[in-house]
Amino acid sequence: MPRPRKPANPFRYFHSSPEVIRLVVMMYIRFPLSLRNVEDLLFERGIDISHETVRFWWNRFGPVFAADIRRQRISRMRGFRYWKWHLDEMYVRVNGEMVYLWRAVDHEGEVLESYVTRTRDKAAALRFMRKTLKRHGKVEAITTDGLRSYGAALKELGCEQKQETGRWANNRVENSHLPFRRRERAMLRFRQMKSLQKFAS
Repeated sequence: MPRPRKPANPFRYFHSSPEVIRLVVMMYIRFPLSLRNVEDLLFERGIDISHETVRFWWNRFGPVFAADIRRQRISRMRGFRYWKWHLDEMYVRVNGEMVYLWRAVDHEGEVLESYVTRTRDKAAALRFMRKTLKRHGKVEAITTDGLRSYGAALKELGCEQKQETGRWANNRVENSHLPFRRRERAMLRFRQMKSLQKFAS
């Protein structure tokens, strides 16, 4: 019987240590720093890499690290008795065009899902919710703002009884937009929807 194959090491072709690569990617994603800011901060700590290396590592390993963090978060929170989500959408300018970034955070403010669309109608809300529910499973309550697209999408999914709305009920997700806005300014906006989706995810 053949032995099960071990998953390939994503760092096997890189001379830098996985710890350094993870540090570089997390610095760029977590804090409102430009590529050259990360390069300068690392140089002060004795790590000599170029800003293009920071860009390459972010593109190569950012989704890997994000998926690992999300997987750990989901496995931990699925056992939580009252898992509550907050959904909201925000405007983002991409190459001069306004698009919508749908975001879902839980009751602790952790970002669960992000999805970029050109519209914010029922179809867009439905795609976003289906993607979120498929990846994260059941939820006890879903807090939204007064946008009618949420109600229509939840009704089609059979989850309308879980919807909660209120004047300040969605402050959790509204506040979670602020770090993204700071990061957006540091990156001098986005030029493609693909890059926006990758960064938001």
